[in-house]
Amino acid sequence: PVRAMVVGIPNVGKSTFINSYAGKACAKTGNKPGVTKGKQWIRLNKSVELLDTPGILWPKFEDQTVGLKLALIGSIKDEILNTDELAIELIRFLRNQYSGILKERYGNKNEGKLSRSAMETLSIIAYSQPVTRAEIESIRGVSADNMIRLLMERNLIKEVDKKDIPGKPSLYGTTKEFLKFFRLNSIADLPKLDEAEEERFELAR
Repeated sequence: PVRAMVVGIPNVGKSTFINSYAGKACAKTGNKPGVTKGKQWIRLNKSVELLDTPGILWPKFEDQTVGLKLALIGSIKDEILNTDELAIELIRFLRNQYSGILKERYGNKNEGKLSRSAMETLSIIAYSQPVTRAEIESIRGVSADNMIRLLMERNLIKEVDKKDIPGKPSLYGTTKEFLKFFRLNSIADLPKLDEAEEERFELAR
C-alpha cells in the first residue's frame, strides 16, 4: 500500500484535505491552530494510508514579516498575540497591497463627496451653462482650472462647444452623470436661485 505523510504549517487545512479525500470525517478539524495534537494514520482504502500530523513552524523567524503573515492567516495561536495590534496590521496590509480591490468591492466613503470649492464651481456651471472658464473665474474670483479638471474626471461636466469669440474658449456644461448624481430628471429641476445669485451670475457673463 501507499503510505504518505501530510505536513505543513498549522491551520492550513491538512486534516480537512484528508477528510475530503476520504469522503468522510476521519480527522478532527477546527478553525484554529493546534487542533491536531498528534500523529494519526488514516486508511482511505485498501491501498492508501495518510498520516495526519500537527502543524509545524520554524523555531525562530528571522524576518518578522513572515511571522506577521503567519499570524494573519491564523497559523499562530491568538493566546500569544496582541489581536488588537494584529488587526491594525491587517488593515494596513490590505490598504497597501489591495486598495484597488477593496475600493471596487466596498466603495469609498468619500467617493461621492465634493469639496466646497468643487460644489461652488459645479453650481456655477449648472446654472450658467454653457459657460467658459473665464466666466466661472469671474463669478468665483479664483482660478477654476483644478476644479474644472476634477469635475471632468468625475464626469459631472464636459466641454459642450467653443465660444465664438477670439481664442474660441471652451464652453462647459453638465452631463447625464450630473443629473444622476443629484437625482434630477433634467436641469429644469434645479432649485431656483434667489435674485442676488441670479444677478451675480448674469453680471459675470
